[in-house]
Amino acid sequence: MNDIEKRIEELTKELNYHNHKYYVDDAPEISDFEFDALLVELEQLEEKYPEYKKTNSPTARVGGEAVKSFGEARHEVPMLSQQKAFSKDELIDFDRRVKAVIPDAKYTVEQKIDGLSVSLEYIDGEFRRGSTRGDGLVGEDVTENIKTIKTVPLSLKDKIPYLEVRGEVFISRPDFEKINAFLESNEQPLFANPRNAAAGSLRQLDSKIAAKRNLDIFVFNIQQIQGRDIKTHIEGLEFLQEQGFKTILDKKEYNTIDEAYERINEIGEERGTLSFDIDGAVVKVNDIASRELLGDTAKFPRWSIAYKYPAEKQTTVIRDIKVQVGRTGVVTPLAILDTVHIAGSNVSRATLHNLDYIREKDIRIGDRVVIEKAGDIIPAVVEVVKEERTGDEKEFQMPTHCLECGALIVREEGEAAYRCTGVNCPAQRMRNIIHFVSRTAMDIDGLGPSIIEQMLDRKLIETAADLYYLKSEDIAVMDKLGDKSAQNLIAALEKSKTNPLYRLINAFGIRHIGEKAAKILSARYKTLDNLRSATVEELTIIPDIGAKMAQSIVEFFSEEQTKEFIKKLEDAGVNCVDDSEAAFVDNRFEGKTFVLTGTLEKYKRSEAGKIIESYGGKTSSSVSKKTDYVLAGAEAGSKLDKANSLGITVISEDEFEEMIR
Repeated sequence: MNDIEKRIEELTKELNYHNHKYYVDDAPEISDFEFDALLVELEQLEEKYPEYKKTNSPTARVGGEAVKSFGEARHEVPMLSQQKAFSKDELIDFDRRVKAVIPDAKYTVEQKIDGLSVSLEYIDGEFRRGSTRGDGLVGEDVTENIKTIKTVPLSLKDKIPYLEVRGEVFISRPDFEKINAFLESNEQPLFANPRNAAAGSLRQLDSKIAAKRNLDIFVFNIQQIQGRDIKTHIEGLEFLQEQGFKTILDKKEYNTIDEAYERINEIGEERGTLSFDIDGAVVKVNDIASRELLGDTAKFPRWSIAYKYPAEKQTTVIRDIKVQVGRTGVVTPLAILDTVHIAGSNVSRATLHNLDYIREKDIRIGDRVVIEKAGDIIPAVVEVVKEERTGDEKEFQMPTHCLECGALIVREEGEAAYRCTGVNCPAQRMRNIIHFVSRTAMDIDGLGPSIIEQMLDRKLIETAADLYYLKSEDIAVMDKLGDKSAQNLIAALEKSKTNPLYRLINAFGIRHIGEKAAKILSARYKTLDNLRSATVEELTIIPDIGAKMAQSIVEFFSEEQTKEFIKKLEDAGVNCVDDSEAAFVDNRFEGKTFVLTGTLEKYKRSEAGKIIESYGGKTSSSVSKKTDYVLAGAEAGSKLDKANSLGITVISEDEFEEMIR
């Protein structure tokens, strides 16, 4: 073995050891900086000498090339589902069935993780394949994505000839919140819950995306093993832990179903304190030989059962209703409650969703109400105990101005949500800045969400306008940045000052105004000052600018926050003028509607339609009194007849060409 191969092997072994200490044992021995330095060294060596890269290299954790689709993975041992129990009586029935075959059966009880079930296969101690459960017999091969999970060992402690284990991939609640916050800031659809996020992440065709989602796993069962005799489930879990797996926490045997039920209740009380979701507790026969005697049905094993917790409900009193502003400006009412213990935690607040929900359920301040934890996470008011009303209860009124920033709160027609319109609202700050620097807005390279978050935490900025007042030395001291990165970021900010005006308009994040509308506004008004003084009436005359859009624009520019924000940008030297030649727009057909009919010789109808729209006109598929011109080609039919009957101007192709010349 030469020196290069030896160093790659040393780094691989050392990094895998520290990965396990950090992610599984929660006992890191070196700093993140030291770990990253070792990882960079390994990446560079592997890139230069790929022939020496190990199959268990920790560089696999960052993801590789995207695949076009997942291959099939057949399960030699079926991945069965669980029979379910919803009461103690059903557990007693399960115990009776087990004891009829195994009179002295003893049980284990473990948390039922709410995630995605997977199979992990190892040959001679090396990870070979990871697959989803699928229908229990055939799943999907997600090996590359499984490799990105830092709690999955790529090499086992011992060279086990063959081992297949079953585990549950999940995303912790804190990581779930971070993922949804990132998606929301980029105006992408949110995941409904952590399980949904875990499933979506594990099935990403690009493993680099999966790697960023911080997936985790608990391994809870040995499916197959060669070279080792395991007699009990607890012995199996201890063996798996020795081999480097992160296993289910409980490793205790219970002599009776009553003892097992006590533990189930304890787990139910612990639910609120856990960092991950569970949807029940699983009771299993501990002895492996007894399991084989009990066998399986076509759907589930006879030696285990999952107890499902009911949604816990409690009654309490609403002392007040306050509002909070979300990252997208949505104002959500919150019930302030007399503290009550529910699903393992003390609850003093509950969501009321929106004003329509409050009115529909007739919820008032002072009401005694029933609350429950939806999905065991978010407390919600589900019912009012109206018979206990005294007459002193008060109806809630939505505030007219944001309590965070003082900006106007609006509710648009057809929407349930109320929104804060403040550009500098602290509750929306992170999302607004991320949008401001995004590719279709000011396009400031190198300013990702993590760096923006650091800047806000360090109070270097409060709004996007403050970015233009940063100094290189302010940036260089931030985590994972240095002088060179700081200089690059300052250069990117300077470059963005010369962006076209439409980019700045889009960067404002005005509700309903995207890139296309920003270009139209920039071309029409040519300066930001002109746009700021526009009225709703003026704006709605512009093709493609509707009433809602116009109202949003006027409301945005009327806010004091907006005026201060723009002043800062102007003082920093950000371009606020559209002086390009493209800024001149010929809207000769503005306010005119054309209908095209018959066969045109010089243009396709779609081409003629685009020409009309480029001059500010509109096209319609039907003739009406609102039609201004009918462009008629050969063999024009009923539309031409209707135009003549209504007295609408009919033009030929030659006349059309004269109009656009």
